[in-house]
Amino acid sequence: MEAAIVPDDLHGARLDQALVLVLPGSSLRERRRAWEQGVVLVDGRARAKGFCVTAGQRIELRQRESAESPVAGARVLETQGDYAALFKPAGLHSAAIAGRDNPSLERLLPELLPGKNAVLLNRLDQLTSGIVLAALTPEAAARYYELEDAGQVTKEYAARVHGCLEWPVTVKNALHTDNTKTTKVLPQEDESPLRWTRVEPVDYLADQDQTLVKAVIHKGARHQIRAHLAHILHPIVGDPLYGEGEEGRLHLHHGRLEFPGLSHFEVLLDWLD
Repeated sequence: MEAAIVPDDLHGARLDQALVLVLPGSSLRERRRAWEQGVVLVDGRARAKGFCVTAGQRIELRQRESAESPVAGARVLETQGDYAALFKPAGLHSAAIAGRDNPSLERLLPELLPGKNAVLLNRLDQLTSGIVLAALTPEAAARYYELEDAGQVTKEYAARVHGCLEWPVTVKNALHTDNTKTTKVLPQEDESPLRWTRVEPVDYLADQDQTLVKAVIHKGARHQIRAHLAHILHPIVGDPLYGEGEEGRLHLHHGRLEFPGLSHFEVLLDWLD
C-alpha cells in the first residue's frame, strides 16, 4: 500500500488533486479513476474526490488487484435460445471504455461466446457482481428492449445494507443522472414505475447491525439501487460513493433475471457469510 502525509502546501486541496502524493506524475483523470475504484483512504477512511485534505493527514492507496483477477472470474452461466447469461465479477467493467484498453466483459465476448456476434443488453457498475445478459441475434436484442420498456423484465438483486430494515418499502423517488459522477435522488416521485426500487428485508444481522435485502427493479437507471438505498438511510455496505466509507467490496449482486419466453437466469451470492 502506497501512503503519504499531506504537507502544508497542500492543506485544503481536493483529494483528487492531493493524490499526486501517492501517484506522482499522474494526470488528474488517472487520479480520479483511482478514487472511483474505491481504493483511496484518508486516515483509514474512504472519502469522496471533492473532500478537502488537511495537513498532516495520511493518504493511502490500497494495493489494486491485478487486471487478470476479475477477468478470470468472467464466465458464461447459461444459454437459452438467443440469450446468454454471463457472470461479471466485482471489479470488472461491463462495457469497453472508448479510447482505453481496459479489461471488460464486452471485450471478452468473442472469447466467451465465439462466433456468436453477441451484444450486451444490460450493464452493472464495476463494483457490482452478477448477471449481465447478452443477445445472440439483433432480433433478440430488439425483443428484450421492447419487453423492458413494457415493464416485463424483472431484475432481482441482493444487497447487504447498514441498519435494520424492518418492513418492505418501494422507493419511488425520481433520479437525476446527467453529467454527474453520482446519481442525485430528487424529492418528487418518478412517473414511471420502471424506475422504482422495491426493497424487502431478508435477514437482520444483529451483531453487525446490517440487513440482507432483496431489491427488485424492472428497467433501472445508473446507480439506481445504490442511490435509493442510501436515500432511505440504508446505504449498501462497502459503497464508496453512497455509503459510510468503510473498506471492503460493494455488497450488491445481480442474482436473478427473468422475462416472458425465458424461465430465468440465476447466480448465487459469494458473500453471504
